[in-house]
Amino acid sequence: MRFKLKDGLLLGTATAATQIEGGDENNNWARFAKEGRVDDGTSPTRACDHYNRWREDIDIMADIGMQIYRFGIEWSRIEPEQYRFDESALAHYREEIEYMKSKGIRPMLTLHHFSNPLWFEDMGGWENKRSAEIFLAFCDKVIDYMGDIVDDYITINEPNVYCLNGLFYGIWPPEKKSLSSFVKAFSNMAAAHVMAYQLIHKKRLKMGKKREETLVGFANHLRIFEPENKKNIFHRFSARFMEYMFQTAITEAMHTGKCRFPVLRRKGVRRGKYYDFIGINYYSRSTVSGIADGAKADAYHNDLGWEIYHEGLITLANRLSQKYGREYPVFVTENGTCDNTDAFRARFIYDQLSLISETDNRIERYYHWSFTDNFEWREGEAARFGIVHLDYETQKRTVKESGKLYADIIKNQGVTDEAYTKYVEPSKYKK
Repeated sequence: MRFKLKDGLLLGTATAATQIEGGDENNNWARFAKEGRVDDGTSPTRACDHYNRWREDIDIMADIGMQIYRFGIEWSRIEPEQYRFDESALAHYREEIEYMKSKGIRPMLTLHHFSNPLWFEDMGGWENKRSAEIFLAFCDKVIDYMGDIVDDYITINEPNVYCLNGLFYGIWPPEKKSLSSFVKAFSNMAAAHVMAYQLIHKKRLKMGKKREETLVGFANHLRIFEPENKKNIFHRFSARFMEYMFQTAITEAMHTGKCRFPVLRRKGVRRGKYYDFIGINYYSRSTVSGIADGAKADAYHNDLGWEIYHEGLITLANRLSQKYGREYPVFVTENGTCDNTDAFRARFIYDQLSLISETDNRIERYYHWSFTDNFEWREGEAARFGIVHLDYETQKRTVKESGKLYADIIKNQGVTDEAYTKYVEPSKYKK
């Protein structure tokens, strides 16, 4: 045995509705693609056709042996017009959840994952001063329909990535380059999380659920920021500044309600604890020399040029556990790599899970990104993150070698010598 998984560690995958479902044209990303903004010209209206093929996908998950699955629901399907809720869409998601539970897979429901209904986007989206309240009405309806069968929730996925790319750098919808817009949206998303956290607990208690049965948090994109030249005072300052603006302030606001620029306090947000677990989305380390980030030239990289730096996840998990309480479990709500030919993903999974299994940090769940190749936002269909290969033309699913390794790890609760030889040994990183 090369290593055993730490006791109690649950393994699964994560997806987002817009990236896999297909068919919905009523959201900001579908319009963004229609306007020709996606790099490879593709659209989330095709994606993986998961909205129609969800049984097939869940069956594949069950065959792999997944214990947990983090997935999203499409706000624009459920509330296609403000205040008008589509009962058939709600029933669809409930049926999907019930099916995955029947297969022994524990669901984690993501309420917002980068995608907005067009009516919300055209009202100013997350810049609108009423955006948190508008989002809360959507959450209220969802919990009414699904709160009795879902225990685990992500309120908002990666608010820092959403705001930075869409409102500061302007490379995602709504394509703004404004510090003011960035601050407004950041602040409103933090408020929305705090309000949704309280709402979910309140409604679940009324349903007869015990408080400890409900787990609510957010998926927090965290990176390691390092100066490109540690002797350069400007590089050191830039690294600290980028870390603070990108993740430190929003992490504090959404966990505790403590708001500091660039997150401003909104009405109704008070100091407290707004998390039942510490959620971490982790992909890479960034080297910093200004207000943009890069990757170390002499390191291993994935097919998007991101550095492969496994140790960073453990560093961040320890840092957050120390700050927000070691009594709270850490859930790795996303971790994976872009590997378009599945040349090194098996080794990536091996290296990351071996480190997780060695640490004494209370990491209890690992959601690999992603289940299947999907529409990868601005990169479109070109960037492949899945442990299941997708032929977009035929929609045929094929479990990759890395997916077979993942199944073997779950089955044997670790990596056997045979699995290492078969899957990991041939898997090589590249620089």
